[in-house]
Amino acid sequence: MEAQARGLLETEPLQGRDEDAIASADSPSMLSEEEKEELKAELVQLEDEITTLRQVLSAKERHLVEIKQKLGMNLMNELKQNFSRGWHDVQTTTAYKKTHETLSHAGQKATAAFSNVGTAISKKFGDMRNSPTFKSFEERVETTVTSLKTKVGGANHGGGSFEEVLSSTAHASAQSSAGGPRLAEGEELQC
Repeated sequence: MEAQARGLLETEPLQGRDEDAIASADSPSMLSEEEKEELKAELVQLEDEITTLRQVLSAKERHLVEIKQKLGMNLMNELKQNFSRGWHDVQTTTAYKKTHETLSHAGQKATAAFSNVGTAISKKFGDMRNSPTFKSFEERVETTVTSLKTKVGGANHGGGSFEEVLSSTAHASAQSSAGGPRLAEGEELQC
């Protein structure tokens, strides 16, 4: 087992052919001194060309800005134009058109559905109001209100308007608090 472990974890120094493999990995190809000098000269020439191109580009960009200023074009106008152009491009895509049509159709269906629900609810309330149970409840409420009006307002105000009933109730309560008949403890007001 020790031999297997030693095989996996070699601690011996690198041998000759391994050193050659590492050296060749560091430099992919062996170049002569003449080739190295040519590549260095080409590298310097490319760097000079890149510098020259950057200077030319910078000069052309400055000239472009000057022309735009003379024409009255500023950054905000340019952004507006780019946005308008981009929005127009989006609107002309088939995906946008299909999505717009689908959403429009869905909106129409939703509007129709809400209208149908409103109609159904209105009909249901109408049916409920015409039901015998509701009519019976309504009659009981009317009878109770009429009876209260008669008792509160007295015989001479029977069937008066709501305002008359309120004023007579206020008048009756003022009389009871001003020394009129009071209820003893335990007595209840009977309607």
